[in-house]
Amino acid sequence: MPLDRSLIASLPQFAGLDDDALSTVMREARSVRFPKDAAVFEQGAPSTSFFLLLHGHLRVFKLTPDGRQVVIRFVTPGELFGIAITMGHETYPATAAAVEDSVVLVWPNGAWESLAEKVPALSAVMMKTIGKRLEDSHTRVVEMSTQQVERRVAHAVLRLAGRAGRKTEDGILIDLPLSRQDIAEMTGTTLYTVSRLISAWETAGYVRAGRQKLLVVDAHGLFMLAEGREA
Repeated sequence: MPLDRSLIASLPQFAGLDDDALSTVMREARSVRFPKDAAVFEQGAPSTSFFLLLHGHLRVFKLTPDGRQVVIRFVTPGELFGIAITMGHETYPATAAAVEDSVVLVWPNGAWESLAEKVPALSAVMMKTIGKRLEDSHTRVVEMSTQQVERRVAHAVLRLAGRAGRKTEDGILIDLPLSRQDIAEMTGTTLYTVSRLISAWETAGYVRAGRQKLLVVDAHGLFMLAEGREA
């Protein structure tokens, strides 16, 4: 039985689709639950499906030839991911794993050509997604090449706040299980350096840290630091 189209109807990237188009998109989808730490797919595995996250959060990471883990990004609810087929990749270029219990919509790659033909707007959604990922990758390459570590880490925290932030009375809570090691792996630095920086930022009033939680208290101040300007 096809899944209810209401699962995606409220998502911004599907806002332009009518009921028939939404029903077509959902016809071959299935819903899968992934417990914490389970891999949705692994780096180098054959690309057989593409996905959309409904609930939870995922960490996308690559292993380098020397065995180091590099966190590429976090997937938040409503995002398409694992779209290797749209880029002509036969294998997944990275691993996506649940950082908490998560629910994912899964489509077989074999459905893509038919969906793109029947729902042309879906191709535009995919192209926009790919473009945003490339832009983010280029930004990170420039930061890694040109910026001191404190600015890189500040930019990474601000991006996370923008993508997974929830406004509270005290500031912007990065609403996903986030370790300091995750931030270190996102920014090409060490756990010690990230811990030292966050402690200094707490003292300065920029952030407030908890166990796998980070609250951005002064987003403007952290932005000025990231840009290398005086607050």
